[in-house]
Amino acid sequence: MKGMQGDRIYIFLFLAPAIVVTGIFLYYPFVNNLLQSFYKTDGFFNSTFIGLDNYIRLWNDEIARTAFFNSIELMIYVTVFQVGIALVLAIMVNSITKGAGFYRTTFFFPIVISGAAIGLLFTLIYNYRNGLLNEILVNLGWERVLWLTEQSSLYMVAIPTIWNYVGFYFVILLTAIQKIPNDFYEAAKLEGITGVQKMFRLTIPLIVTDLKTCIVLAITGTLKIFELVYIITRGGPGNSSEVLGTYMYQKAFEDTAMGYGATIAVLIVALGLTLAFITNKLLKNDEVTY
Repeated sequence: MKGMQGDRIYIFLFLAPAIVVTGIFLYYPFVNNLLQSFYKTDGFFNSTFIGLDNYIRLWNDEIARTAFFNSIELMIYVTVFQVGIALVLAIMVNSITKGAGFYRTTFFFPIVISGAAIGLLFTLIYNYRNGLLNEILVNLGWERVLWLTEQSSLYMVAIPTIWNYVGFYFVILLTAIQKIPNDFYEAAKLEGITGVQKMFRLTIPLIVTDLKTCIVLAITGTLKIFELVYIITRGGPGNSSEVLGTYMYQKAFEDTAMGYGATIAVLIVALGLTLAFITNKLLKNDEVTY
């Protein structure tokens, strides 16, 4: 018994710093943010309790509704293409014998670049007068194109977002694939399972748990997107690329409506938790062991 109590003390001592840091920088801000959502406040001195008025305002806010659906649409693009491209790249890199380290580094590289830098990069690429895309078109004898329109702005934001994090999921999935014993592939080869069949009948079923993790991370991660959208389009033109993150920033810091901004933040957290829960339920499976 004394040994068990001593172990518990050591466990507590080791966990205490993480608990304190998490409490200070995660749970306390969230609780404070939740409380602020019931106030009309500038975040400093002028605070008035208004109950659920911010939530009623949010429900009737057309721009917030646009930002919500844009976030959902962007989430679909990111989940399908980030995880899908990462899976294809991981399978391809795993199948080569030479140069795998080079490709692993190349595909992972965008992760180490800050979102602000990538946003500035794609702002220059999309620039109408002297952007990379239009310079290519002009040199080919074609007309310049206005890339950031109300119809295309969300797609133009999705492209750098997908490119930025493909490498992250690529590394996760490549690691999962490399953990599959070679005996499985040798047995499949004896049964005549090769090529694309091997991918669908063997590789993917054996890494489905890791795929589920990537999908959940992609879904919840999309709700945190801010800097790319803010730098490239600032939510425009005409709120066509507005997402919940940029709208929250606008209300909280540009319009100094901290209470309403906090309400949008609560929506982002609630939406993330709900989607993560639904995704886990829909993708629930028995983990494959080997």
